[in-house]
Amino acid sequence: MSDTTASLGRKINSAAELQSVVRTMKALAASSIGQYEQSVKAVADYSRSIELGLGACFREIRHQSPMMEPTTASGAAVIGAVVFGSDQGLVGKFNELVADYALKTLAAMPCKPQLWVVGEQVYSRLADSGLPLRALFNVPTSVQAISPLVGQLLLAYQAFDSRERVGEFYLFYNHPASGAVFAPVSQRLLPLDEVWRRQIAELPWPRPNLPEVMGGGETLRALIREYLFVSLFRACAESLASENASRLAAMQRADKNIDELLENLHSAFHRLRQSGIDDELFDVISGYEALSKAKVL
Repeated sequence: MSDTTASLGRKINSAAELQSVVRTMKALAASSIGQYEQSVKAVADYSRSIELGLGACFREIRHQSPMMEPTTASGAAVIGAVVFGSDQGLVGKFNELVADYALKTLAAMPCKPQLWVVGEQVYSRLADSGLPLRALFNVPTSVQAISPLVGQLLLAYQAFDSRERVGEFYLFYNHPASGAVFAPVSQRLLPLDEVWRRQIAELPWPRPNLPEVMGGGETLRALIREYLFVSLFRACAESLASENASRLAAMQRADKNIDELLENLHSAFHRLRQSGIDDELFDVISGYEALSKAKVL
């Protein structure tokens, strides 16, 4: 059935309302990107301080921390991983990319990994893979909500590790680049092996005077806990920044498409309206000519 001016008017109003929602979501995504990027910068400075402290401990303390014991044999070791995604849609291929990257990376592991998933959207994609999904966590909606999530993840990991010794532990998330560009990355969080300790110990101290470590093993364990916490925090913050960048790009595309749709609808509305006006004019002219002929007769 052909459109009428009334139906076209309703479509124009609906498209305009949808565009208003899209532009509101664009503004929210743009403002969210800023706060998450600032948190990433702040936590990077803190992470650097933690690494310097660990380096000082490794140079002075030669005994091994309980959290840094060698892993079990590869055939018996359990592999764990946290995958960060999104709860909401309208993020383009954000969840597809990180899920596919995690599955491809984990497929090369010697045993089936145990997964802790942050975000319903990526959870649904990983559920189809057949991998054991230990738990689902909600995505934080603000910077302040990241710390409680990290605490829950660490508690979940420690509870599982107390039952089944975890040999390796990985993080998978989207890392932001310039603009709306992001890419999936991974980080091996555990074990804290000899290679890692050597790299940390070789970090240069920023001041001429070397520090003195107080507390021995307790200080080292506290710094390791902070290292795990800050690594999870940074991964979550970078994932959230990437999510909002992807949503911003999706909303920009939607805004452009709605602009084109509105332009087409307005053009069709004006053509239809002009056609109606022309028909009315033809009717008036035809009626006038008929009346003129009737008067002559």
